[in-house]
Amino acid sequence: MVHRNARLTPTGRRILVQRVLQGRPVSHVAKEMGVSRTCAHRWFKRFLSEGWAGMQDRSSRPRSCPQATSAAKINEVIAAREKYREGPEELAERCKIPARTVSRIIARAGLPRLWELDPISGERIRAGRATNHRYERDTAGELVHIDVKKLGKIPQGGG
Repeated sequence: MVHRNARLTPTGRRILVQRVLQGRPVSHVAKEMGVSRTCAHRWFKRFLSEGWAGMQDRSSRPRSCPQATSAAKINEVIAAREKYREGPEELAERCKIPARTVSRIIARAGLPRLWELDPISGERIRAGRATNHRYERDTAGELVHIDVKKLGKIPQGGG
């Protein structure tokens, strides 16, 4: 799949490289293809280092996330939530991390909101806004409803 903002598809990149390999200047080919010289040089350098396989799209996902919350801290937040049944602000103070991080951890873990729980037992007593029950029909438009204000004069046999 091509990135939606990409000026060149893998086919366009292949054409760019083939024209440069024929001896044409990269800047001229870039102008013909409607991309910057920097972009054209970048694709050509990638071709030289990786070959035709380098002309394919790559994932933009980071290879690592050094600032990610550690698994130990996540487990600490979840355990504190289950033990004390507190909101993100109180848990943030208790666990020494930002409240927004706590709320994201709680949501990612799928834990219910406090208003869904019984204050004494901690069991879920209310249904959340999100539900697993979906209204799916066998055919498209099965649930379409139209209100008609006026009916025109329809001739015999239809219009």
